[in-house]
Amino acid sequence: MTEAPGDDDFVYDDDTGEWISAADAAAKSAADDNVCVRDSVGNVLADGDSVTLIKDLIVKGAGQTLRRGTVIKSIRLTGDAQEIDCRFDGIKGLVLRAEFVRKR
Repeated sequence: MTEAPGDDDFVYDDDTGEWISAADAAAKSAADDNVCVRDSVGNVLADGDSVTLIKDLIVKGAGQTLRRGTVIKSIRLTGDAQEIDCRFDGIKGLVLRAEFVRKR
């Protein structure tokens, strides 16, 4: 019986302080890349979703206030579990916190 190459490889995991197999380390790394972004009520958000603001938000630098109930279309996830990137009329580079939106 022969073992596949790499079966004896172990990697030190800084988070747990233990040695884990290379296959487990690769699976953990892949799982870390998939960030789950949730809105204010716990719904999972994805790229292209439409969201509604649940609070009046003052936009710094734009001199505008986004009112509660405003619909933001076609959001993009940023890789951070609490931030979403979106566009709104007259505001470029708008980043909203997920805690202030609800999925439509």
